[in-house]
Amino acid sequence: MILITGGAGYIGSHVNVALNDAGYQTIVLDDLSLGHKELVPMGELVVADFGDRDVLDEIFGNHRIEAVVHLAAFTDVDDSLKRPSDYYDNNVRKTLTLLQAMLDHGVNTFLFSSTSAVYADDAEVPYTEDSPLGPLCVYGRTKLFVEHILNDYHNTYGLKYAAFRYFNAAGADPKGRVGEWHEPEPHLIPVVLEVAEGRRDHIKIFGTDYPTPDGSCVRDFIHVMDIADAHIRALDYLREGGRSGPFNLGYGTGTSVIEVIEMCRKITGHPIPAIPHGRRPGDGAVSIADCSKAFNEMGWKPKHGDLEDIIATAWAWQRKLAELRQRAALAQEAPGMGAEVA
Repeated sequence: MILITGGAGYIGSHVNVALNDAGYQTIVLDDLSLGHKELVPMGELVVADFGDRDVLDEIFGNHRIEAVVHLAAFTDVDDSLKRPSDYYDNNVRKTLTLLQAMLDHGVNTFLFSSTSAVYADDAEVPYTEDSPLGPLCVYGRTKLFVEHILNDYHNTYGLKYAAFRYFNAAGADPKGRVGEWHEPEPHLIPVVLEVAEGRRDHIKIFGTDYPTPDGSCVRDFIHVMDIADAHIRALDYLREGGRSGPFNLGYGTGTSVIEVIEMCRKITGHPIPAIPHGRRPGDGAVSIADCSKAFNEMGWKPKHGDLEDIIATAWAWQRKLAELRQRAALAQEAPGMGAEVA
């Protein structure tokens, strides 16, 4: 059985369905402060804080947990600059609590959601796992802090781990079971699609004077289901004695913000007004992955590499999400509805 913290969130929900599709049993631990119970169509949902030691002891004591997939974190770059204390508390301190509970219960396999934001902005692209590190934002620093902790725990306690440095996760489950649902939405592609849907009037382009072909930021977008598949491969890899450490997850190709907007216009058939805006603190100019390590060591093989496919699945989910939002609002208004443990 696999414990997934943050499994009611965006990436976590896709990892959960992928693990279940692969034959694993899962427990999703999520306090639903950022996640949604509607995004847990499979596995057992426990609604609680992943930093609650009593809850962790109960889960580890009552179930044979093979590994922990840790996806519970605060991830908003702008917000991290405004609330560093909350980010260090949630992303670092509570992760230490989780790791200690694992050690005490004899669980020694850990998959960690890190980020490409750990790399230095002036590092040569594409980034390899050995590229210079230098996060520009508090969010990135909390993730790098945990990576250092994992390396120490590996050396001292024998913890087996993979720290996945996600680049820009995007898209949705092609089967329509889960997708991206944030309130408010911080990520580029769903924000652009919210303009097409009519939830927003326009999209802001944060920075049009970067040293890139069209002046906007360039990012490596990766389909979220390929990220989920990497977690399944990592469990086999670590079980077979694979080397612990960080792994980039991306496609090795760069797409600019303006190119994303153009593709969204093509997919949706909507004009999507875009307004140039000043640069956003914490954003680098270009972020592209070299994923050779994941390819060669883990045997990971992405199945979705096309921006059009990514946006098409995101757009299909966006239209389904309107119905889910309405159902969730009605459930909150209904009498007698409270926190659930399923």
